[in-house]
Amino acid sequence: MWTQSHSTVTKEVTKEQLWRLFANVDQWHTWDEGVEYAKLEGKFEQGNHFILKPKGGPKVKIKLVETVENRKFVDMTTFPLAKMYGEHTFEDTADGLKITTTMKVEGPLGFLWRKIVAQGIADAIPHEMQIQIKTASKL
Repeated sequence: MWTQSHSTVTKEVTKEQLWRLFANVDQWHTWDEGVEYAKLEGKFEQGNHFILKPKGGPKVKIKLVETVENRKFVDMTTFPLAKMYGEHTFEDTADGLKITTTMKVEGPLGFLWRKIVAQGIADAIPHEMQIQIKTASKL
């Protein structure tokens, strides 16, 4: 299993604003440079899924495996012989809102999917978080 996390602390945005940003999956393409389109099936809640089409890649079905409103959500993408999880947490601290994203890949071909997909996502997280904060602060 492979895991990589990144956290940042900010006073520019609330957990409620970030939750609204992420829960509006159909608008991800307006702030995420790597997304061509995304379409949520149903509500942003555990058990539902969305289709995401990354720029330059095939569309994928992503399942919401855990959602705790304004605090945390975990999504899962299934690949042949591997699963990739994205865990997103929002935690109030004395210094501001702590935002953490953790990417995890597991399974017999996890090493391959880390190299093909997950490492690029993980490497972009610090930059993406700044865009998320800026965009969510306007909500």
